[in-house]
Amino acid sequence: MAHSAIKKVVLAYSGGLDTSVILQWLKEEYDCEVVTFTADIGQGEELEPARTKATAAGIKEIYIDDLREEFVRDFVFPMFRANAIYEGEYLLGTSIARPLIAKRLIEIAAATGADAIAHGATGKGNDQVRFELTAYALNPDIKIIAPWREWNLLSREKLMDYAAAHGIAVEMKRDGTKSPYSMDANLLHISYEGYDLEDPWIEPGADMWRWSVAPEAAPDQPLTIELTFEQGDAVALNGQRFTPAALLAELNRIGGAQGIGRSDIVENRYVGMKSRGCYETPGGTILLKAHRAIESLTLDREAAHLKDELMPRYASLIYNGYWFAPERYMLQAAIDQTQTVVNGEVRLKLYKGNVMVVGRKSATNSLFDASIATFEEDAGAYDQKDATGFIRLNALRLRVAGRKAR
Repeated sequence: MAHSAIKKVVLAYSGGLDTSVILQWLKEEYDCEVVTFTADIGQGEELEPARTKATAAGIKEIYIDDLREEFVRDFVFPMFRANAIYEGEYLLGTSIARPLIAKRLIEIAAATGADAIAHGATGKGNDQVRFELTAYALNPDIKIIAPWREWNLLSREKLMDYAAAHGIAVEMKRDGTKSPYSMDANLLHISYEGYDLEDPWIEPGADMWRWSVAPEAAPDQPLTIELTFEQGDAVALNGQRFTPAALLAELNRIGGAQGIGRSDIVENRYVGMKSRGCYETPGGTILLKAHRAIESLTLDREAAHLKDELMPRYASLIYNGYWFAPERYMLQAAIDQTQTVVNGEVRLKLYKGNVMVVGRKSATNSLFDASIATFEEDAGAYDQKDATGFIRLNALRLRVAGRKAR
């Protein structure tokens, strides 16, 4: 890409070491105007310092957007309708946030007349793929600058030296120690990578976790809660209605206090390597358990089974960055169609890291018929003799094969 072709770039900016260096590097290397964008997706950080730093760097157009409700309503909740979980364990907290951030980058580029966007994702990770697939899906002609794939500042020490040489104020130690973990947080989760986690045999230190107490230190008495679902989305907790973002935040608070949502995973990155990460997803863990419980009551068997078969593919699409791809839209339409009947309440007991379903009901869509399922006299609701023919028909192919094998 010819540097002279870039006149204005929108940078995904946090105000931390990496993006502060990137901001200056873009001005030097590309001689272009920079617009900064900082997203509030519930990471729990004060965002105004990012504005102060960007202003100090001479930036004229600064965007700091509260995307929390959009994040949960339009990204997290549709994903949870699918019960999406990657490789059996990962609830996709980072993966689902990237398409929203990239979408907003493209919108700001259009609004400001920028011809490029830039991000601070490294060349080793999944995020570069997620950002850029989204960007190209929404604007096929956008130019993308990924400094980690261009520059030679490939260590924190080199970044610190660059910052010092250019008078960039960063909050970072220069005593030879490195930041313990690479962390990413939003309303759905917080993740930890790097440092001693790079040895998959080493147990994470107790002081690493930020959102949850250790299960063994959680209260000795269980906490019972009730979640209300409408068309597959949680809308109320203990009878009180919340906005999507407020509901997830409250479940994070409740779940974290009960030691819920910790996971330690070795996952397969899209770029080819295995990576070890630790995650805290208290609210998401509760939501997933509750959603599956209300589906068990309201979904037809074959629809539920087919949905479970599609889920790994859907989860991989999100993990790999294909949120805005035709196949994700197709799967989402099918999933959302099933959710029209997913209405009702689920009662859960939270205890020392565990989420236990202890009740579920649906006044409008329950397929559970006690008169048929009962072990007592069913007054003719189910004729047990019918099972004989059912079994014989299903056993036919097995009996034929069995005779051939003799």
